[in-house]
Amino acid sequence: MIAASPLPFHLKGAGVSRGGKQVLKDITASFEANPPKTVIIGPNGAGKSLLLQLCHGLFPADSGVIEWSSNRDFRAPSKAQAMVFQRPVLFRRSVITNVILALKIAGFSKAEWRDRAAGVLRRTGLSRYAATPARSLSFGEQQRLALARALAVEPKLLFLDEPTASLDPAAAHLVECLIEEAAAGGVKIIMTSHDLNQTRRLADETIFMHRGRIKERAPADRFFASPENDLAQAFINGELLWWRRRSIFSGVDGDGASCEGMDEEV
Repeated sequence: MIAASPLPFHLKGAGVSRGGKQVLKDITASFEANPPKTVIIGPNGAGKSLLLQLCHGLFPADSGVIEWSSNRDFRAPSKAQAMVFQRPVLFRRSVITNVILALKIAGFSKAEWRDRAAGVLRRTGLSRYAATPARSLSFGEQQRLALARALAVEPKLLFLDEPTASLDPAAAHLVECLIEEAAAGGVKIIMTSHDLNQTRRLADETIFMHRGRIKERAPADRFFASPENDLAQAFINGELLWWRRRSIFSGVDGDGASCEGMDEEV
């Protein structure tokens, strides 16, 4: 059983608040099957992970609307989409049972479970661990299992939150190969990354976020060649980004210049 695609989906003025503070602000964007790989970048705290969770339907927007596949009333995430979190969330079961449970939840017939699970474990290089408790795997192997579990249900849309964070180069390469393979097979990838080199390798288009807003969205080659937003340019140059705040001491910055009026976003 394969569910209908949730694509395209649209965010229109979407906002999210946490603890009385607006952390996603006026997000307006549409996502379609092409380009295949969208990579979201930005400094820590930019709202990248939160945006993925919002798009996946893990919570509603506090303002604005989200429309999946032109259906304004669609509230729950489609079975044709999946998400892999930065820290894998695995069942206390064997590796193959983790995949089988995902297939069961997605509505695949019982007759398909074992063959599908075995097939995706082969693709991800985890076959030899099929009977191993999932939580005894290394971090990199757990991340591959989380990705295998997501791919097993044949999603049309796959959200990946920092899928290679904390992985060594060899493990990161394996995950990147799986991402490329999935995209080549027709899966729309929307992922976050802290790694600009990875973004250059994988992205078809790049979204740059800062302080809960989308500041720029462009084809990846154009974005890296000549970003239009000054914050995006500073970010890819390796500069630190922050909000300038008035000094808590004398109202004067370290160079003796007045900090009056410097509480705006830079």
